[in-house]
Amino acid sequence: MRLTPPIAIAAVAVLSGALIAQAPAPATGPKPAAPATAGTSAAADPVVAKVNNDEIHLSDIAAAAQGLPAQFRGMPPQQLYPLVLNQLIDQQALVAMAAKNGLADDPAVKRQMRLAADQALQTALISRAVGPLVTEAAIKKQYDATVANKPGAEEVHARHILVASEDQAKDVIAQLKKGASFEDLAKKYSTDQGAANGGDLGWFKKDDMVPEFATAAFSMKPGQISDTPVHSQFGWHVILVLETRQSPPPTFEQAHDELRQQMIQDGVKKIVADATAAAKIERFNLDGTAQRATDLAEPPPAPGAQPQKP
Repeated sequence: MRLTPPIAIAAVAVLSGALIAQAPAPATGPKPAAPATAGTSAAADPVVAKVNNDEIHLSDIAAAAQGLPAQFRGMPPQQLYPLVLNQLIDQQALVAMAAKNGLADDPAVKRQMRLAADQALQTALISRAVGPLVTEAAIKKQYDATVANKPGAEEVHARHILVASEDQAKDVIAQLKKGASFEDLAKKYSTDQGAANGGDLGWFKKDDMVPEFATAAFSMKPGQISDTPVHSQFGWHVILVLETRQSPPPTFEQAHDELRQQMIQDGVKKIVADATAAAKIERFNLDGTAQRATDLAEPPPAPGAQPQKP
């Protein structure tokens, strides 16, 4: 069975992450009837409708209801199930009409059906392989190992005065050297939205600021004013560093979602690597001809370029 393209693989990975990490919460009220399995009486999963000769079971309604948004899943079953049943009947009627019109034999439809089946298999495999690994206990263990005991990022508390020209910034620096108040000059000259607050930027990490500003601010000591104007895409800055500190590591709650997503991505990468390692894979040129050994080292042709023939 042919796998879907890499872009679809990525989509499956994202989808599997949503299925694994954000599984729907159980609906309030009575639980839906469990799907019938081998050895289970038909009464446990009764037929609730027929469209031509195709049966719709109670378990079909329960499965469809679990895929609805939370606000709908919380509806009482006696209200929700008739709505879902009507939708399933409509869908089955459309399927019957499509089959009657011969669409199941249409090559384009066949391809879409095959791709949908392939994607469903990929999603099921990834969910079952990765899902059991991404538990709250596993996330906590990962947090303790990689986050909890590591120092946080360096932070700077600074003020700045933003002006339009280098000459004006030099004039501000000259006034500061003569003893002028940084806050007063910020209120008088700065075009930044924080001017009314004396140019106070609060605490920030290096990645929070544009590179030119961050490089200058993080190279200064507390109490130091930049000797020369700092130019960025916003204009010319005069910087005063007030304090520096090492931020504490993020709490488990703060790091939880990022750790979970990373664990899902790592799990997906592993199952994809295992699957490709176990498969016999042959690659061909875009014109269908066999690849030479040198072809494997050549970059792929640009979009629209004619593939080279051996």
